[in-house]
Amino acid sequence: MADKIALSAGVRSNLLSLQGTTRSIGTTQTRLSSGLKVNSALDDASAFFTSVALSNRASDLNSLKSDIDLSVSTLEAAINGIDGITELVQQAKGLANQAKATGDTAEKLSLASQFNALLTQIDDLANDSSFNGTNLIQGTPDTLTVEFNEDGTSDLTITGLDSTTGATGLNIAAAAGDFAAANDIDTALSQINAALTELRTNAATLGSNSSVLQTRLSFTADLVNTLDTGAGKLTLADLNEESANLLALQTRQQLGINSLSLASQSERSILALFG
Repeated sequence: MADKIALSAGVRSNLLSLQGTTRSIGTTQTRLSSGLKVNSALDDASAFFTSVALSNRASDLNSLKSDIDLSVSTLEAAINGIDGITELVQQAKGLANQAKATGDTAEKLSLASQFNALLTQIDDLANDSSFNGTNLIQGTPDTLTVEFNEDGTSDLTITGLDSTTGATGLNIAAAAGDFAAANDIDTALSQINAALTELRTNAATLGSNSSVLQTRLSFTADLVNTLDTGAGKLTLADLNEESANLLALQTRQQLGINSLSLASQSERSILALFG
């Protein structure tokens, strides 16, 4: 059995100090390479798990933020549709007024035909005003529910508004009797005026919902940033500080090596006296 090598107290102390410095250098180099001062629960359990929780919530809210953003676009599509429909209804009103002002039967017939064509365009525009598969102003409008938090306890439900010319929507009938009778034209104008009022109301309702979503979108983005920043403060390393620390540790390591070498030489010199 080989004899154990005995170390003097001085050499042992220098060796232990050098080993500690080497471990510290390894830790600092890991922080510099990863950019993190807390790489695992072994480094700091409290900071690590708190950071994970903050990051997970930020990730969940980021997904909700994307959904809110899509919902804003869905509302924009509906509002743009309402604007386009309003322009078409205004054009239909102009045709009805022209029919009311003329006594020419052939012209009334032509105007009635154009009027009916506009009604078809109104319905087509409403049915085309969808985004991501959701249409808030078609004949059978969709309902949009937007969640604002992770457990779904905070949300906004947006009920669609039928903006077609049908009875459940704007309720504008085709030109009766090809606008031959003044009463038929007056009825059409009355329906058109009511439709324009309804369109203004619908636009205001959708605009209000859009404002709510824009506010929540901005709030969620800020909250995600706050959570990410908080998580980073717990785990991110100060690279300037770690670089300076590495330089100091490397200097200490070199001094430790020199000190250990001197201590060993001193002991060998003493032993030589008794050789």
